[in-house]
Amino acid sequence: MSRPPTAAQRRVIDAADPVTGRLRGTEAQLAALVRRGLAFRHPRPPHDHFLTPAGHRIREAVPGATDEPGATAEPVVRPVTGGVFAARVGGDDEEAAGPSRAREVQSAWQGLLELRRMTNPDGATDRPCSWERTHLVRAAALALEAAGHRPEGGGADGYRVRATPQPEAVAVYAPDGAALRACAATLEGAGWQAGEYTEPRSRARYLLASPRRV
Repeated sequence: MSRPPTAAQRRVIDAADPVTGRLRGTEAQLAALVRRGLAFRHPRPPHDHFLTPAGHRIREAVPGATDEPGATAEPVVRPVTGGVFAARVGGDDEEAAGPSRAREVQSAWQGLLELRRMTNPDGATDRPCSWERTHLVRAAALALEAAGHRPEGGGADGYRVRATPQPEAVAVYAPDGAALRACAATLEGAGWQAGEYTEPRSRARYLLASPRRV
């Protein structure tokens, strides 16, 4: 079993950008995280350090869950509290957004585009990167919210993004057919593939969306 990060390393991990995973710390701290497989140094200038998927899992782990780099715990989609940004996936338990939310969303989306530029092998920003493939629900929800779609919550109708058993795919629900098609257009413009399907029991229409590879 791998040892959990030290208190100092955990502080660096917890302080990482919640969207891009960009790290700030001393050279010794960052190098130690790289050796443990929790961070990587980007080969392009300015050679910033970012969390690996294992580092993201530790940062987002449910309290009391394992902190092993190889753990496969499901990432937690946290509400916006204490100044920490999280994409709104839609749901009755989500609070209405405050006046600063639009700025936070746009900042997060620009950060994600920068992460695409820095981590996609060809520097492309028109298709998802590895972070999005390991955070499917959050990534799809951010693309929708950044484009102006309203998530369900606070008594208002809107989109809902949910995980599915299918690898690299999320389900997106919307109040009506027009809203569902608008969500599909947004996701396709953000580098996702989206198809419309019908649930066999409820007959509800939904999107099955996956990040595009090429």
